[in-house]
Amino acid sequence: MSTELTSREAFERIASLILSRSTADDTFVRFSDSQSATLRFANNQVVQNVSTREPSLSVRVAFGKKAGRATTNQLDRDSIVSALQRAEEIAKLAPEDPEFLPSLGPQQYDATPHYVNATANAEPSHIAQRVRPVIGVCEENGLSGAGILTNGSDVTGLAASSGLFAYDRSTSATFSLTATAEDSTGWTMNRHRDINGLDHRVRADVAVDKALRSKHPRRIEPGRYTVILEPSATAGIFGPLLWSLGAKSYHKGGSALAGKLGSSLLDLRLSVRSNPTDPRLLGARFTGNGTPQRPQTWIDNGVLKSLHYDRFTAQEHGVDANPGPDAVTMSFNGPTAESTQELIAQTERGILITNFWYIRYVNASDLTITGMTRDGTFLIEDGKIVTGLRNFRFHDSPLRAFAQLDAATAPMQSVTLERGKMLLPAVKLPSFNLSSVTEF
Repeated sequence: MSTELTSREAFERIASLILSRSTADDTFVRFSDSQSATLRFANNQVVQNVSTREPSLSVRVAFGKKAGRATTNQLDRDSIVSALQRAEEIAKLAPEDPEFLPSLGPQQYDATPHYVNATANAEPSHIAQRVRPVIGVCEENGLSGAGILTNGSDVTGLAASSGLFAYDRSTSATFSLTATAEDSTGWTMNRHRDINGLDHRVRADVAVDKALRSKHPRRIEPGRYTVILEPSATAGIFGPLLWSLGAKSYHKGGSALAGKLGSSLLDLRLSVRSNPTDPRLLGARFTGNGTPQRPQTWIDNGVLKSLHYDRFTAQEHGVDANPGPDAVTMSFNGPTAESTQELIAQTERGILITNFWYIRYVNASDLTITGMTRDGTFLIEDGKIVTGLRNFRFHDSPLRAFAQLDAATAPMQSVTLERGKMLLPAVKLPSFNLSSVTEF
């Protein structure tokens, strides 16, 4: 891709035009510009190669606590001014928002580089060359391979009449593969700022191996089992707890975590932190309102240490606002296994789960969720995988599942379609509720 995204100087001109013409008490400009290229393959052949460019400009103004917003994807002078005028018209007709707060003033942001030239400039021919061996290993093993390889770059800009200004550019690349046999599948996925950090070839071998080893899956009865969750499965189960860290629902008593701040929540060896500067993750410099992203400890040795305070809730309770969990790492503060294979070798009987999908809440008051295993579920006996298994539906809560761990690895890169990217361990849980067997 060779199209240049909007530069800092160009965004400054856009923001200056809006701020100089606004008649509102408070004016906030949010801008994004992104380009991406996606190669899709299915049935072991490339089926699509598409490139997109998507600029977007949002203008929010306020007269007192009456706020209005308008957006446009046209960046000529007339369209920009028109968006400002529409936002002002909406604001004057809007009711007062009791939670409205004026824009933040100038902020300091971390300067860790988020942009990798190799990702931004990867040409379609280079992308195709990376996919060729992935398709090849599927063909060699009689499997049908389907997936994507994408690369893209983004610009985000913020400016406000309060003096706030922020600008960042970043890159990301994504690889996924589902290798399918007659009655089994294997899957892998990864995201990285650097396209060379996807490890797509190694990951393709893992997906193929799972598809082959899970052929002719057996059916065993549902129940509570010792399970080993690979990092992607850990993400599926643990995600709902992360999204429950909001202080607003906590203080109103509607949170599953209500009353537990400062108390033991999980296994005392588990800690959960945000680290937006970690190069393996895709952390942002700032949130959509300009709040700086900072390292944050949420759970320390099993104890709930922090909540996410939006600006209004922080003001209500006299504390500093902090962004929600972003660029999350979960660590196990004890002896760790070197790999998932070592966890398997230590297990007399259990079930290995690659991934979960279609995860939904059953009871938000205790975070009980349900979903299904997917893309590689295996029976372990005497420290070895002995057969693939039919998939299960589960019903359990991360508060119960992670209350006690038998073992864990060091954090590894974990990506799912529902959870984004985190660094999470593979974990061995002594009792996990697999409530029924699916028909596939």
